[in-house]
Amino acid sequence: MKQLEDKIRDEGRALSDQVLKVDAFLNHQVDPELMQAIGREFADRFRDDQIDRIVTLESSGIAPAMMTALELGIPFVFARKRKSLTLQDDLVEADVYSFTKQETNRISLSRRFVQPDERILVIDDFLANGEAALGLTQLVESAGATVAGVGIVIEKSFQPGRDKLIDKGYHVESLARIAKLGADSISFVEVVR
Repeated sequence: MKQLEDKIRDEGRALSDQVLKVDAFLNHQVDPELMQAIGREFADRFRDDQIDRIVTLESSGIAPAMMTALELGIPFVFARKRKSLTLQDDLVEADVYSFTKQETNRISLSRRFVQPDERILVIDDFLANGEAALGLTQLVESAGATVAGVGIVIEKSFQPGRDKLIDKGYHVESLARIAKLGADSISFVEVVR
């Protein structure tokens, strides 16, 4: 997605050869027009997959998931990283390690919002080692639903996340695929669509 790649080049910062900072438009401040375009792009890519609901992870997955759900005219639900007094009963849970935060979170989702007969689109902001996306697919499948696809806003293609998801048989669509991060450069995987 050229618009997203341009935004990453203009406002993203490679903090190392492993970490990309995109807090100017995705992970802290959110660019609503870009999120709307991302939602349209995901909707176009998954429109024929008979999606019933979108599942994402708080907090950075919420904006792209919401815009995609709006485009597809379906609901979305986000998994929580921490339990609350209002999220206690009939949960599916998975442990997810965060590379950037260097911590493991137990993520939770209420079975009430994911039905066994549903086809679910998982959307996440980043794909690196695949931990978050795999944790979300685990929640969906533990609830008895089917993972119809995985949509990723930014993929670090030099890390193993994509291969892990593909090896499990998931249809993966990433809107921007980073080939390499450097101190003064960000390069993308050339993808022909």
